[in-house]
This record gives sequence, C-alpha cells and structure tokens, in this order.
Amino acid sequence: MMKKLVLGTVSAVLALSLAACSTGTSTNGAAQAGTGGAGGSKVAIAYNNPPLWANWEAVQAKFLEETGIRVPADNKNSGQAMTALIAEKNKPVADVAYLGITFGPQAVQEDIVEAYKPEHFDEIPDELKDPDGKWMAIHYGAIAFIVNKDALGDVPVPKSWADLLKPEYKDKVGFLDPTSAAVGYSVITAANIAMGGTLENWDPGMKYLQQLEQNGAIHPKQTATAKVMKGEIPILIDADFNGYTMKYNDNAPIEVVIPQEGSLKVPYIVSLVKNGPNQENGKKYIDFMLSDDGQQLFAAGYVRPIRNVNIPQETMDKFLPEQDYERVQSVDYEQMNKVQSEVNERWKSDVTASK
Repeated sequence: MMKKLVLGTVSAVLALSLAACSTGTSTNGAAQAGTGGAGGSKVAIAYNNPPLWANWEAVQAKFLEETGIRVPADNKNSGQAMTALIAEKNKPVADVAYLGITFGPQAVQEDIVEAYKPEHFDEIPDELKDPDGKWMAIHYGAIAFIVNKDALGDVPVPKSWADLLKPEYKDKVGFLDPTSAAVGYSVITAANIAMGGTLENWDPGMKYLQQLEQNGAIHPKQTATAKVMKGEIPILIDADFNGYTMKYNDNAPIEVVIPQEGSLKVPYIVSLVKNGPNQENGKKYIDFMLSDDGQQLFAAGYVRPIRNVNIPQETMDKFLPEQDYERVQSVDYEQMNKVQSEVNERWKSDVTASK
C-alpha cells in the first residue's frame, strides 16, 4: 500500500540559517573524484552531501545505478560549502550545492549559482524556490521534542511546550545554544511562534524561554544526540529527523513529539553551481533529487519530501501521523535570518544572563 506525504501550506519565502549537520571530518568530494574533466565525464561534484545525512548515500547509489554518474560523498556543512563556493568562484570545483534555505538567496547575491528549472520544479511551492530556479527546496524537517523514554522513567512524555515548564521536567530539557547552533535559533523561533509571537514581536517567546530556563534548561554548544542516547538530556528539542534516526537506525527508546501548540518547518535547498565543471551531470543530479525515486529515498532518510509523491507505507509508518505535521508552519525565513543577531543578543540578556 502506498500513501502520499503532503507538504503543508507555506506562508513565506527564503532563508533559514540551518545548515545540514554531519559528523566526521570534512571531505572534499572533488579530491575524491580527482580531475572532474569536461561536462561529459561520469562524475558530478556536490558540496554538502554527507552519506549519513538525509539518506544521501542511497540517493548517490541509485543515481549512479540509473545514470552511471558518480557523486562522491562530501561532509561539508552549509557554511563550509558556501565558503568554498565563494573562494572557488573564478574556477568552480563543485557542480551542485545542498544548503540550508537561508543560503539560497545569499548564493544568488554572491553570483555563484545559476538558473536551472528541473522537471517537477513547478510542483515546489513558490515560497520555497527562487522564481528563476537558482535555488529550490527539495525536502524539509520540523522542530520537535526528541524524548528518551527510558531516561524519563515514570515521568510521562511531554506533549506541549507548556508541559516542559512543569516541575517533573526540571533539568531534563535541552536544546542547542542558539548563539552557536542554527538549529538552536530555530528552536527559540518555534517557541516564540507557538506562544503567539511573531518575527517582529519576540516578547511571548522570551517570556516562555525565561520560564524554561528557570526549570533548568540545558544548552550544549554542539550536536547533542549522543547525550540523548545516554539519557544525559532526556528531552532534546531539535529536528525531528534526528529523533527518527535514533529511534529506527540506533534502536533507541525514543519518542518524537510535535508539540500541541505548533512548531517550525526547516527546509533545505539545492542549487546548480555557476560554471561548474560537470554542469550537465549536475543538472541530472538535481533532476534525480526531485524525481519520485529521489523523493522516496529522502523520505527513507526521515526528511519529508517537498513534492506530493507516493511513499511506501513502511516508510510512512515511521513518521508521526500527518495531522501532527499540520501543526508545523513556515515563517518568512528571510526576515527570520535578518533578525537573528538581534534575537540572539536578547536571548543572552533576557534569558541566560542570570546564569
């Protein structure tokens, strides 16, 4: 049986400072590929394609099987990919770049990407693509509670932002420091929106975060999934796909929760690098990402497809019910990015200064 995984309505446009996270040392795909050669060579260089993230390894393998084009793994994150693309602007090495959505408009401004409208481009919501095709979303995640049920013991799994303020969750809740991790900023944005705030009014969110801080919130500087696995942070507010990965790939006692008051959508985009050495192969790779096969493979990696495609029931069953994701919303990501520094300063002065 097949069901469709549907992208919810999106309300705005552009940019989110959430780079794809990966583990291990950064690997330069170009170095693995050797000299890429002319556009007819059987290689495409894609920056920020870590094999264990979003099922890229399987995507690359299926693409190779279907086209004969090899895409070496690359463990850069979005920021590292952007730095490399800008440095290599006059002699590009990469053909494709995968980035957090905030980097799409930045890449256009830097003139390091060019227009390409793959098949299925029209199916991507207007708010999640450049009208000329210089960047486009291919999948997304959501901010969620990742709960180690064993570590909680007899304490019930929280279902709402309000629950986290209860005494039974004191010293049990964490999320990455928003001043050092983009996902942390997404968490406090999600909390603000859930509390009735807007990107122009952060008072509701700051009030809530102050209360959460008083209840012993923990803020690691770096990826904290290992701490959740060990029970050191029983409840981590983070991207849902990290929770699914722990639950299904690591067989951890994890429950993923979209809070009842709502949460935030986290999109990721792809761009064709301007004057890339294997540009035709890069176009084929983008085509594959948005194909039914590509979207299904991303879903198998626990990120939600941007297109409304048929997904195997066994994959669908690993996600929370569709109605839970109806509570996940988009914001004006460009505005979210613009106010980030100001909000982080307020976080430090209003929320954590007393620590």
